[in-house]
Amino acid sequence: MNRVSTIRKNIVRNKKILSTMKRRLVIWALAVVTFCVFSYLIDPFDPVWKGYLDAPLKMILEDATWIIFFSIIISEVSIFIDRTLNKWLPWRNRTVKRLFIQCLLQIVGSVMIVIIINSIIDCTSVTLPEMDSRKEYTLLGQWIATNIVISLIISAFNTVDYLLENWKKTAVEAAQHKLRASKHKQAAMAAELQALKLQIDPHFIFNNLSVLSELILEDQQLGYDYSEKFARVYRYLLVNSKKDIIAVEEELKFLESYIFLIEKRIGEGVVFKIDIQEEYRSRFTLPLSLQLLVENAIKHNQTSKVNPLEIHVYTSPEGELVVSNTFLPLINKPDSSGVGLTNIVARYEILGYPKPVIEKTEDKFIVKLPLI
Repeated sequence: MNRVSTIRKNIVRNKKILSTMKRRLVIWALAVVTFCVFSYLIDPFDPVWKGYLDAPLKMILEDATWIIFFSIIISEVSIFIDRTLNKWLPWRNRTVKRLFIQCLLQIVGSVMIVIIINSIIDCTSVTLPEMDSRKEYTLLGQWIATNIVISLIISAFNTVDYLLENWKKTAVEAAQHKLRASKHKQAAMAAELQALKLQIDPHFIFNNLSVLSELILEDQQLGYDYSEKFARVYRYLLVNSKKDIIAVEEELKFLESYIFLIEKRIGEGVVFKIDIQEEYRSRFTLPLSLQLLVENAIKHNQTSKVNPLEIHVYTSPEGELVVSNTFLPLINKPDSSGVGLTNIVARYEILGYPKPVIEKTEDKFIVKLPLI
């Protein structure tokens, strides 16, 4: 495993070295081309250009060697200045100051290179043609100007390359940070969703076990039937509570069993009407959402034989699963734990689905669940 890791590191390092060499070759080539073009443009009528290509091959090769050597020197000095400033005075800190110092150092460096190389030529060459001092200073000035232009162009190239690399790096880091934040948010949402699902269990068990204990005291056979239905309902809860969504058809089957428990618990104090169109039964909703809404309606309204609570479960023309109940508020309203309706709204929000619509009129309380 370590050997494979070492090989991979070597491959990555070799790729970086190759990329750096390619980049340097491009810079050197740019410097050579700039030197030749600018040397001509700065004085295109200089007699030296007339018949230059007809000069001896040896002289042309010597000139080409000096141009390449000179271009490489100025390129490396420019790169060194740029990298040093990137370390000690990055562009993102003080842009204007960095621009001023970099241009100044590039100009000073260019002049120093010309002076040093010119001194070397003077000390080593004995065959240079004689020329007047004015012509010599003119050529020296042109050389310095060419050098400065090359240096500034290479500096601009390095700066653009540096800024692009930093932009790419920043973009990648931002994307990675966003991905990590998204994963953390998803994990937190999953934990919160699981906590909301677990809230259903005690709420559901408490209500039905309380009724079961009363029924057993009143009628053992009815208590047995109720416990059997309750076991079936609770089995459904255990199997499907871990799911995020469930088919409407499955939820309706569960609701039918749950209605049996309600009818045995309340009797004629509540009337149910189920009207779900066939085309919507294959759609999806949240597990136990209908049970929670029915339980919420019964908990907060009167249920009497004289004026029974009417609960209507149906689908709207807009494709919503609607639970509507008549509004018969209790005289002594019990404290609400906020588990039922709040639970459903929170689960829809965490899963990223449209929120349920809650409407309240003088005689009805309506909750519209978006079908998935």
